[in-house]
Amino acid sequence: MVESGALSAVPALSLVPPLLAIALAIVTRRPILSLFLGIWSGGVIATESLGLGRTFEWIVAAIIADDGFHVQILLFTLLLGSGVALIWRLGGAMAVRNWAVDHLETQRNAGLATWILGMALFFDDYANTAIVGSTMREISDQLRISREKLSYIVDSTAAPVATIGLSSWVAFQLSMIEDGYGQLAEGNEAVAAGETPGAFETFIGSIPFNAYSLLAILMVGIIVYSRRDYGEMLDAEHRSWQTGKVNRETAQPLQQVEDDLGEPIDDRPMLRTFFAPIVVLIAVTLSGAFWTGYQSWLDAQAEAGEPTALEAAIDADSLVQVLVDVVGAGDFAVALIWGSFAMVATATLIGVGYGLFDLGSAVDTVLDGFGIMLTAVTVLVLAWTISAVAEALGTGEYVAGVAEGVISPAVLPIVVLFVAAFVAFTMGSSWATMGIVTPTAMTVAYELSGSFDLMPVVVGAVFSGAIFGDHTSPISDTSVLSSTFTGADLIDHIRTQFYYAGTVMLVVVLCYALYGFLGVPPIVFLPVGAVVLAGLVYGFSELDARRKDIDPKPSSVDAEIDRRGDAEPARENVD
Repeated sequence: MVESGALSAVPALSLVPPLLAIALAIVTRRPILSLFLGIWSGGVIATESLGLGRTFEWIVAAIIADDGFHVQILLFTLLLGSGVALIWRLGGAMAVRNWAVDHLETQRNAGLATWILGMALFFDDYANTAIVGSTMREISDQLRISREKLSYIVDSTAAPVATIGLSSWVAFQLSMIEDGYGQLAEGNEAVAAGETPGAFETFIGSIPFNAYSLLAILMVGIIVYSRRDYGEMLDAEHRSWQTGKVNRETAQPLQQVEDDLGEPIDDRPMLRTFFAPIVVLIAVTLSGAFWTGYQSWLDAQAEAGEPTALEAAIDADSLVQVLVDVVGAGDFAVALIWGSFAMVATATLIGVGYGLFDLGSAVDTVLDGFGIMLTAVTVLVLAWTISAVAEALGTGEYVAGVAEGVISPAVLPIVVLFVAAFVAFTMGSSWATMGIVTPTAMTVAYELSGSFDLMPVVVGAVFSGAIFGDHTSPISDTSVLSSTFTGADLIDHIRTQFYYAGTVMLVVVLCYALYGFLGVPPIVFLPVGAVVLAGLVYGFSELDARRKDIDPKPSSVDAEIDRRGDAEPARENVD
C-alpha cells in the first residue's frame, strides 16, 4: 500500500480516484479521458506532487500484472477482433441476418436465445461475453434490438452464471473462503484448536444466499420474455425499434465493425462463414481450458501424494470436487488465445478455400480487426489501472474498516452486501472485492455469532455485492468487454443497465431482511423475491411509460421501416 502523509491523515482520500473517474465517465461519456484523470489524481495523492511519473508506472504495471494474465487478455481481445473482422468481410454477418429473419422472427426469440446461450457458457465470464456478444450482435441488429439491451443481456448473464456454475470463478471463490478461515484461525485460538467447515461446503451453502446473481439471471429472462422496459432502456428500445438505429446517434461504441471495415463481400453470403469460426472458438477454448486444468491437476495431485488416476481421485473425494479442481486449475486466458487464434485460422481457410479473398487480403483484414479493438483495449488497460490505484491507496480496506464497527447480526448480510457493492463499484473488479471483503466479513460473522452458521450467508452476500458493483461501474473490466463484443457505448450500457441492476438489488435487500429479521430461509425468500421482481418490472414499466407517454413494450409499436428496409415490420403480437 502507498504511504502518503495526506492519505494517512485523511484515509477517505483513497475514494477520490475511482469516484472521480466514475463521475466524469457518466457525466462526460468519455471513459478514456475520465479514467486517465482518475488515475492521475491517484498519482497526485500518492506522491503529493504532480504525480505523472507514478501515473504511467501504474499503467505499465497494470498491463503486465498477474504474471502476464492481462497481456493474455489483451492478445485474446485483439485476435477476437480479427476473427470478427474476417467474418464480416466474408459476408457471414449478412448471411446470419437473412437467417435470423426466417428463423428467430421476433425480438423475444432472439433475446431468449441470447439468454440461454449465456447460461450455457458458464465456464468463464470473459469467454461468455466474447462468444455470446459476437454471436448474437448481427442477429439482434437485424431484429432491431438496441445494442444497450444486448449488452445488458450479455453482461447480466456472464458473471452471475460464472459465480454459481462450474467455472474459473469457483476456484478463486474457494481460495477466498479458505483465506477467510485461515485469517480467522490466526486471530482466534478456539478456532485454531477446533475444526472449521470445508471451503467447498461453505461455497455450496452460499449459493442460495448469492441472491443477486440468481435474481439477476432471472431478471434477464423476465425482461426478455415480457418485452417490458423502463428507465433509459425504454428510450433505447423505442429508438432502435422505430428507427433501426441500434446505437444512440452520438454514441461511441467500443467496436464499430461496419464503419471501420467497410462493405463485406456479398457474392456468396454463407452461414458457414459465420458459424464455423464461432464453433471452432468455443470448441478450442473449452478443450484448451480442460486440458490445461487437467495437466495442472495432475501436477498438484502428484506433488501432494494424492491419486492421479481419475477413478481413484473421484473415489477419494467426489466427482464434483474433482471437476471443480480440474476446471479451477484451467488456464482460461491461454485457452481463449488458442480459441481466438483458431477462429482466425478457420475464417482465413474458409475465405481462401472458397476463393472469396486471397491470403494477402486475409492478412490485411486481420490487421483491420486489431484496429477495431484499439479503443476497447485502451479502456480495458485504464480500467485495470484504476483498480490497481484503488488497491494501492487502500480503498477497499478503508471501506471495509468503516463498516466493520456498525454491524448487528440481523443486518449483517445487508451491510456486507452494500460494502462489497461499494468496493466493487469503486475498484471495478469483483475478484479484488472478494479478496478484500470475504476474510473481513467472515471474521465479523464469527465474532458476532460465535459460530460458523453465518459463514455461507456472508459469503453469498459478498459475492452478490461484488457482482452488483461490477454491473454498475463503468471501470469494470467485464462491463468494458460486454460493451466491446456487443458493439455498445460503454456509458450507455452502464446507464441503461443500472435501472435493472438496481431493481434486483432492492429485491435482494428485501430477501436478506426477511432472513435477518424473521429467519425466513432461502427456499422461501427466493421464490418471494422472484414474484416481487416480476411485479416491479410490470409496475416500473407501466409508470415510466405513462410518464413518457409511450408503450412499455417497444416492439408492440409500428416501426417506420422494415427490418429488410422496404416495408413496415410486423409487430410482436405475442403476449
